[in-house]
Amino acid sequence: MARTGARSGRTGLSEINVTPLVDVMLVLLVVFMVTAPLLATGLKVELPRVEAANTAVPDEQVVLSITRDERMFLGERDVTASLDRTLRDEPALVARHALYIRADESVRYAAVARAVAAAKGAGITSLNLLVDPLLAKP
Repeated sequence: MARTGARSGRTGLSEINVTPLVDVMLVLLVVFMVTAPLLATGLKVELPRVEAANTAVPDEQVVLSITRDERMFLGERDVTASLDRTLRDEPALVARHALYIRADESVRYAAVARAVAAAKGAGITSLNLLVDPLLAKP
């Protein structure tokens, strides 16, 4: 009696070849490792150096950066021209009422004072000025 159909002695390949999948995943891993530092460049701000405790900024907090040329950025967005309106309308600020300000050390006091006044006018009750802490002397 002869066997016919699917059970004729031939078996299909029942294992999945994962080598190409692993190769692709390794290539993607290398690409992300190379590009991730480039995506998180941020703004170049030289903070003033003072003797203070090093305080980490929580990720969910809003940071207003003031650059050397006195341009103001809320995150990565330039808000120099519309600072008052932007601080009033920013949902994260409305919810938390807290703002972190990081100003370049060469910025005039007037620019920082303008940012503080705009924050107070927007109802922000917790203002935090970020600095570059000096290491404590032994």
